[in-house]
Amino acid sequence: MRIKRTTPRSGISRRTRLIAVSTGLVAAAAIAIPSANASDTPSTFSAAELKSASGSILKADIPGTAWAVDSKTNRVLVTVDSTVSQAEIAKIKQQAGANADALTIKRTPGKFNKLIQGGDAIYASSWRCSLGFNVQNSSGQQFFLTAGHCTDGAGTWYSNSGRTTVIGSTTGSSFPGNDYGIVRYSGSVSRPGTANGVDITRAATPSVGTTVIRDGSTTGTHSGRVTALNATVNYGGGDVVSGLIQTTVCAEPGDSGGPLYGSNGTAYGLTSGGSGNCSSGGTTFFQPVAEALSAYGVSVY
Repeated sequence: MRIKRTTPRSGISRRTRLIAVSTGLVAAAAIAIPSANASDTPSTFSAAELKSASGSILKADIPGTAWAVDSKTNRVLVTVDSTVSQAEIAKIKQQAGANADALTIKRTPGKFNKLIQGGDAIYASSWRCSLGFNVQNSSGQQFFLTAGHCTDGAGTWYSNSGRTTVIGSTTGSSFPGNDYGIVRYSGSVSRPGTANGVDITRAATPSVGTTVIRDGSTTGTHSGRVTALNATVNYGGGDVVSGLIQTTVCAEPGDSGGPLYGSNGTAYGLTSGGSGNCSSGGTTFFQPVAEALSAYGVSVY
C-alpha cells in the first residue's frame, strides 16, 4: 500500500485515490507468506532475463504488486498484497513468458497504500502527512522534504490540525514515478536538523541488510532492516513508483513522508507506502532521499 495522507483529497479522481494516503502511511505486512514459485528448480538468470522479467510485471499492470531483484537468489521477488487474485498472479507469469521461472511470488497481508502524514505532523488543506528532513540550499534558504504524493496538489502547509499556523508552501513535487516533494519554510517555526533527536549530518543509500529507523506522526518511531533496493510498487490508478527502498519497518496512514535514517545520523529515505500495521508488522517502501536532494539542489544540515 502507499503511505496515505490522513484525510481524503477532494475534487479530482486522484484525490479519491489518495484518500488513504492522506491518513498516513499504512504499515506493510510483517510476514510475507510464500505463494508457489514459478519453479522450485534452482536456476541462474542473466541480467537481461531479470530485467525482462521485471518489465513484464510492469506490463501486467496489477495494482497491489511490488517487485525487486533479490541478489541472494538471483530472482525477481514479487510481493503481492491481499487484493491480488490467483488469476492476476497467473497473468503476471503469463506476461513473463519464458522468464516466468525467474519470478518468486510472495503474499503479504493487507493492501499497499500511500501513507500520508519527518516525524512531525504537517497539514495540507484536507490531509495530513509527516515531515521528512529539514534541508537548505547554497544560499541558506530552508525547506523540508516529504513524500511527493503528499505535496501533489498541495499549496500551503500548516503545523496544526486547525490549520491556523502556516509553515510554508510547496515549491516542487514529483509523483508518480518518484515520490518526493519540497516545501519552503515561511513561518517562524523551529527547524532543527534532527529526526527524533538524532542529528542528521549526511545522506546516503543503505545496503540490503542495513538496520534503519523510521519516524511518523501516526505511529512514532520504529526500526527494521532493508530487504531490497530499486523496488517498484504499483499502487493502482496509474500510480507506479520505482527505485524504492524496501524494508521490514512497519507504518500506518499519516506516516507518509516521514524520515528513514540510521542511528549514526545518515538520512536514507522518505516514507512512500506499504501494507500492514504496527501491531502485526509490515513491508514499507521509501523514496531514496539522495535523489530528492540532488533534484532540488539542497542538503541536510
